[in-house]
Amino acid sequence: MKFSVFQLSRRGGREKNEDRMGYCYTRESGLFALADGMGGHPDGEVAAQIALQTLSALFQREAQPSVSDVPAFLGRGLMAAHHQIIRYASERGMLDTPRTTLVAAVAQHGQLAWVHCGDSRLYVVRDGKLLTRTRDHSYLEAQANAGAAVEGINRNVLFTCLGSTVRPMFDTTDPIVLQNNDKVLLCSDGLWGTVDDDTIAAMLSERPVSDAVPRLVELALKNGGEHGDNVTVVAFEWEAPAQQADFQGSGFTETESMNEGVFASTIQTDLDPVLDDMDDEAIERSIAEINEAIQRTAMKKR
Repeated sequence: MKFSVFQLSRRGGREKNEDRMGYCYTRESGLFALADGMGGHPDGEVAAQIALQTLSALFQREAQPSVSDVPAFLGRGLMAAHHQIIRYASERGMLDTPRTTLVAAVAQHGQLAWVHCGDSRLYVVRDGKLLTRTRDHSYLEAQANAGAAVEGINRNVLFTCLGSTVRPMFDTTDPIVLQNNDKVLLCSDGLWGTVDDDTIAAMLSERPVSDAVPRLVELALKNGGEHGDNVTVVAFEWEAPAQQADFQGSGFTETESMNEGVFASTIQTDLDPVLDDMDDEAIERSIAEINEAIQRTAMKKR
């Protein structure tokens, strides 16, 4: 593989930045992920970090050096992250669970597939145009897709996320074939909430990701003003194998020389090794314990 990647996170007008992003790769496969911890619930930044750590740990275990079934891996990884967040809340007796969005993509063998839950987005830009983007799991987007009026609907209200006490909804894709110079961008809603899709696509098309990402982030912070959201982006440009021999650009990561079994990551994976002990029955027990604690607390307040 050969790709150029750049990531950046900036705190807007919020008290803290609950966004997390990162990437990791082997000789034949790369994982890119971003999570936005949800305000209004405790430890949003912890939920986001757990989501990335869980995905990264699972990727390190399964990418040997490539993932056998990428869409299945992404769905399994998202659910494992959800389980880990619920476990974190259950072990601490929390009455409200930490919650986060998640968007993640795997690039390998010249193809790209992704998964998302919530309103953190993935964009694919090709030949100066927006090829595709994810559709938010929000009431606003659902209304818009149905052709209904969206006036007065809060774009921040989601109908699914990781960490809630109901099973999360998520979308996965079949792999698409990457072409030379394709740009792929993952971002929190702090970016797309103040910068429209056409501007995102145009700025990605005009510049290398190492230049486009800082410009996009600064534009989003400026548009968001003093009370704006945190802005987090991880983006990469793909270099197709046919062009690699003649490519003289700088800043590209080449994995061909990596030995099998070597794993590189910007995501800290010091999470407890719990990927094998959280089956569906265990997670349902944890959810039941949390719900029972909530009901007991509500009864005491009456």
